[in-house]
Amino acid sequence: MSVTPEPEIGLIMPTAEQERALRALPDVTTVRLDSRSFRRSLLLVMVFLVGLKFALYVYEALGSFLFLLLLAWLLSIAMEPAVAWFANRGMRRGLATGIVGLILIVATAAFIAVFGSLFVTQVSELIKGLPGYVEQTVTWVNSTFHTTLNSGSIMDNLQITPAKVAEWASSVAGGVFGFVGTIFGALFDGLTVFVFAFYFSADGPRLRRAIGSWLPEQSQKVFVTVWDIAVTKTGGFVVSKVVLAALSAFFHCSFFYVINVPYWLPMGIFAGVVSQFIPTIGTYIGVAIPALFAAFDKPINVVWIIIFATVYQQIESYVFTPRVSRATMDIHPAIALGSVFVGFAFFGPIGAIIGIPLAAAVIAVIETYGNRHELVPELQVRTKGEKPPKPGDALAGDVTAVVPAGRPLGHVAEQALEAAERAEDVAESTP
Repeated sequence: MSVTPEPEIGLIMPTAEQERALRALPDVTTVRLDSRSFRRSLLLVMVFLVGLKFALYVYEALGSFLFLLLLAWLLSIAMEPAVAWFANRGMRRGLATGIVGLILIVATAAFIAVFGSLFVTQVSELIKGLPGYVEQTVTWVNSTFHTTLNSGSIMDNLQITPAKVAEWASSVAGGVFGFVGTIFGALFDGLTVFVFAFYFSADGPRLRRAIGSWLPEQSQKVFVTVWDIAVTKTGGFVVSKVVLAALSAFFHCSFFYVINVPYWLPMGIFAGVVSQFIPTIGTYIGVAIPALFAAFDKPINVVWIIIFATVYQQIESYVFTPRVSRATMDIHPAIALGSVFVGFAFFGPIGAIIGIPLAAAVIAVIETYGNRHELVPELQVRTKGEKPPKPGDALAGDVTAVVPAGRPLGHVAEQALEAAERAEDVAESTP
């Protein structure tokens, strides 16, 4: 009598496929953090935090000086075209930089001597008159749109209180000590910027070689490319915008003076600078603010300001800009506008002016060393309603393949490309 052995309970033998799958799994090793590794990691974290704290302290202590160095660097590359013109005619760079700097100082001093007192007086009167203008604006809005706005609460929210207005006015044209302190502070900052700009421009080639000597050969090529981009694009932009802003400010000031716009000098300078250094909306802001002040004095002047701004914009676009702008900057208007707000947040009004050239230099460097890839057919097609492509635009798409807007690109791209290829074949076969 044979006895069949009973199978062991709970023991399941894996199949051959399961064994192969188990052998294919990677080995999992338990990672342990011993006391030495933990102490090393903790020390690295502490060193990083201390270094970050020290860097923030240095930036807070030297932030204003570093900003002056940035302005000096921008001024030096703005002077570079004129300095290069003198240097190419046999003049030494130091003397050429001195002549260009002297011209800038004489022009600034002449402007201050002729219009400085008038400018300060009008700005002070403008600040003192702000509460009245706000109250008149609120009264007009309430009577026109039947609202119940409170001018007092609006001025409190805007911090246009009598004490604040008096503080602003005294800081602009107040007591002797405040005025003298402001003058000496501005002169010291201007002298710092000018001295460093002089050295950056006069010793530019030597400075370029000194920085390059600390870099390896491959990094030196990158440094040269970045330097060329900064000088050509950023310098060309700064020069062209400064010239265009000076022309715009001159013509706006002259027109505002003729039609007797209140505070015509600061308003004209504001319109000229804002229209050039704030993209897209700068032109409208530069006209809207003077028109708002003119509306309370002579409403008809608003019409004349709009007509003048429209005519001048056409003259500037077709006459001044092509002759002044020798270097164009490839920067999207949205990025330019964003750089204005970022620059203003970091450095105030001057930061808003220098934000665009800095952003353009960064974008130019990224485009120089960034890697672009071939677009798939779905991304090569153009949708209806796009603006006409500019010559040389790498992102313009295929102008022969246009699909309806709002459709999934994957459904219509292949058909559009096939139609474009058939059209090309027909064009080539046609005698």
